Parts: sequence; structure tokens; C-alpha cells
Amino acid sequence: SICRVIKQPGGNVLLVGVGGSGRQSLARLAAFIEGFDVFQVEISKNYGESEWQEDLGKLLRKAGEQDKQVMFLFVDTQIKMEGFVE
Repeated sequence: SICRVIKQPGGNVLLVGVGGSGRQSLARLAAFIEGFDVFQVEISKNYGESEWQEDLGKLLRKAGEQDKQVMFLFVDTQIKMEGFVE
């Protein structure tokens, strides 16, 4: 289950399936059950490399400095540049 994997130290999950199969909903539910904050980038028309770096910085500060358990939720429709997933 997603909960079992994400609560492991350094646990991460890649969910694959057809659209509308509930991957995002299940990930959010697992985050809620395990007490994780969900971090998801908000893509806009002008979203680029600098905004991506800024959002990753926010995510890392939340996980590192604030010592919070964070789920980074990133869906395929948010990939505006290939560099986002490299």
C-alpha cells in the first residue's frame, strides 16, 4: 500500500495508471493518513525554470528546516519542461 511505502525512511512511490483511476486521490489520502503535508506546484502560463527552482527550495526547506514529513505530488500535466523531471 502507499501508506506502508511512504512511512519508510526515504520512502517514495511512482504511481502509474490510466487517467481517472484515482492515483492522485489515493496519494492524498495516504498523505493524510500518515500525517504528511502535501506539496504540489501550481503551474501557470509563465511558469519556468526559476519558478521551478523556487518551488523546490520551498519543498526542501519545509522538509529540512521545518522537519515536516512532506509528500511531493507531481502529475504529468505539470511537466512544462523536460528539465523538471531530470
